[in-house]
Amino acid sequence: MSFSLISTAQAAAAPAAGAAGNPLISFLPLLALGAIFYFMLIRPQMKRQKEVRAMLSQLAKGDEVIAAGIAGRVEDVGDSFVSVEVAPNVKIRVQKGAITQVLPKGTLKSS
Repeated sequence: MSFSLISTAQAAAAPAAGAAGNPLISFLPLLALGAIFYFMLIRPQMKRQKEVRAMLSQLAKGDEVIAAGIAGRVEDVGDSFVSVEVAPNVKIRVQKGAITQVLPKGTLKSS
């Protein structure tokens, strides 16, 4: 009877030793977490940055924009700065990066 208990204990211990031997299985959750992090955080942020760069490169005189919370009409576009008219004969210069949104034409007249 003691012989059957020993062979049963050895048979139960054998599969556990084989599963711990594959290092890919232990890194699989870490790889899955990295993939989730990329698709949920990094990729959408890169897409948003690309859209902002495209918006700033297409700025032209007459566009209505919101810059740092101030709405106005673009009067002059430079390499780094934009001149924005916020009221009749009142112009301010802001950095291009401060422009957060380009408004549809006629938005400032209706408000």
